[in-house]
Amino acid sequence: MIRKQYVLTLLCLIFAVCTVKAQGELSFEKETHDFGTIAEGTLATYEFRVKNVGDQPIIIASVQPSCGCTTPSWTKEPILPGKIGVIKAVYNSTGRPGPFHKAITVSSNATAPTQVLYIKGEVGPKDLKTSYTPEQKAKSPRLAFGSTNYNFGKLEKGQKAIARFTIKNTGLQPLMIQGVKSACNCVNYRVSVPEIKAGQTAVLELSYMPMLLNEQNEVVTILSNDIVMPNLRLTLKANVVESLASKNMLREGKEPVPFR
Repeated sequence: MIRKQYVLTLLCLIFAVCTVKAQGELSFEKETHDFGTIAEGTLATYEFRVKNVGDQPIIIASVQPSCGCTTPSWTKEPILPGKIGVIKAVYNSTGRPGPFHKAITVSSNATAPTQVLYIKGEVGPKDLKTSYTPEQKAKSPRLAFGSTNYNFGKLEKGQKAIARFTIKNTGLQPLMIQGVKSACNCVNYRVSVPEIKAGQTAVLELSYMPMLLNEQNEVVTILSNDIVMPNLRLTLKANVVESLASKNMLREGKEPVPFR
């Protein structure tokens, strides 16, 4: 009888240990990102890449920044074992001159349910100009584009479209895209590689949602840590027309729907 109880106890312990171990675990490529010095008005953006190194799916329940100056977004789908998710942080530097150091709290069902990431840097003047020596310029990362124009053709008003550009770091140090600026505030971006090594290529995606009709030429400034040309410009072109969905809704039913 005693031997039977001993075996049952041992099996329960083994089951409990296995249950504890069967859990997801998040591993971040980096937990702190330094933007360096950026011009005031820049929407400084960085994507933290995180891998599930455990053996169970992980769901990121929330991402909470320490202030309203930082806007987060994150992978909403379960991150399966061995797969990678993204936590994106956008720091709005408008009206915030000086150094900044912000925390971003990540809550999930991982072994460590709460983890903290950090972004930091310094906000300089809007017309930030810094003097560099020829040696510093020679060692700088360099952002190069295969093409600086993209024509979407015809787009409906409010339709989200994506332009993809191939970029390359022709410099000697890792290249980081730090943000984008456009007059319409209707352009967001994503880079396939958060830090582009020397000689490496990557894909820059610009998502564009036009809200004005007719021919549009949106000039998008790409902000990077390329000290030689930190503000390269791209042009997005589109012929924007009224939404066809809106017209179809007006046609529904047997009788015409009057405007009110």
